[in-house]
Amino acid sequence: MAEVNVYYDPMGNTLTVWFGDRYSEYLCEETGDEVILMKNQKGEVIGFEKLNYRISENTNLKISLETAIPV
Repeated sequence: MAEVNVYYDPMGNTLTVWFGDRYSEYLCEETGDEVILMKNQKGEVIGFEKLNYRISENTNLKISLETAIPV
């Protein structure tokens, strides 16, 4: 079963999502849209971080996931 880890940092205003082994992070690449892609040594994206992400204190952080099975 695949594992997704989501971290919200209200002090730093960041939302970080890992869908690969975060300890295999080798390179970070900024996309220009305040999103940073974290990649492993093979160049595969294993996570991303959204900068300047804020939710109000009265809002619950809701996450929806959709899975796809490779053909």
